[in-house]
Amino acid sequence: MKAVVYEGNGCIAVKERPRPKLEHTKDAIVRVTLAAICSSDIHIKHGSVPKAVPGIVLGHEFVGVVEETGSDVKNFKPGQRVAVNVETFCGECFFCRRGYVNNCTDPNGGWAMGCRIDGGQAEYVRVPYADNGLTLIPDSVSDEQAIFTGDLLSTGEWACRISDIEKDSTVAVIGAGPAGICTMLCARLYQPKKIIAIDISQDRLDMVKAAKIADHVINPTRTDVGAKIEKLTKYGGADAVIEMAGGEDTFDMAWRIARPNAVVCIGAMYEENQILPLPQMYGKNLTFKTGGVDASRCGEIMKLIESGKIDGTCLITHRFNLEDAMTAYDIFENKKDGVIKVVLKMPQGH
Repeated sequence: MKAVVYEGNGCIAVKERPRPKLEHTKDAIVRVTLAAICSSDIHIKHGSVPKAVPGIVLGHEFVGVVEETGSDVKNFKPGQRVAVNVETFCGECFFCRRGYVNNCTDPNGGWAMGCRIDGGQAEYVRVPYADNGLTLIPDSVSDEQAIFTGDLLSTGEWACRISDIEKDSTVAVIGAGPAGICTMLCARLYQPKKIIAIDISQDRLDMVKAAKIADHVINPTRTDVGAKIEKLTKYGGADAVIEMAGGEDTFDMAWRIARPNAVVCIGAMYEENQILPLPQMYGKNLTFKTGGVDASRCGEIMKLIESGKIDGTCLITHRFNLEDAMTAYDIFENKKDGVIKVVLKMPQGH
């Protein structure tokens, strides 16, 4: 089968790889129909994810059809369409029982797919703990509607949930890329009074404003962010700030635009250490919540997609066949042609 492989030292390539086989009784083999390229794949390519294993098949955002299941898989059977979770988790350890699946204690627990074990930018993939890692796609939901269930929409749902968003509050989201947009889509479910999008790409800001994903937009290259936030908020800042950009100065921006006693959620990945200037923020009494997504509510997200309450298809700007993955990566990594999200169609895809 063909697959996108991380070769190390900044190199990826489309290569021939053996079709995966069941290795454990809780595994499933999924025939991939559609996969997406994520910014995390770019981080892996450039060596910014220390746990990533050279030679691994990339990809942790994908959907497909169950081909084969192990003897202990109870909830899925061949022929069913499924979305795959970014997290691998046992469902039984201390952390899993509390919903903290990102810290599952299994050796392959947490973000393993496309990082430490072979992922889904391939024609076939092995999914460990399939009963936990798969979500059934209803017939009324397309592959493109379902593809962000296990990662981007889970990230947005998780970030909003831990940010304690209240009705009629003001939410500021730093970053209008895929993760930021999905965060805004999920934030809307909490009925905030205002969602403020902050990004240096005016094209992306124009898109989220036109699509009514955000109520207000701020471009730091054109506007003083702090001053604008002061005008848009009642108590000196946003009630919740969610940082999804991971830029050089976005961590500092996040705490500065939060009102006193606000929640600052850091969902971004950084390539450099960040400074927490405690003397400067003393007295703001902020609550910081950080880390990787606990993608434990994929079933609920799929129901929201099915009901039309969340629709992430607006993110998909480019579509390529698997054999053209290197072109797709170039466009995505270098932000060409107004790209937001790229998907790869597999040879058998529909």
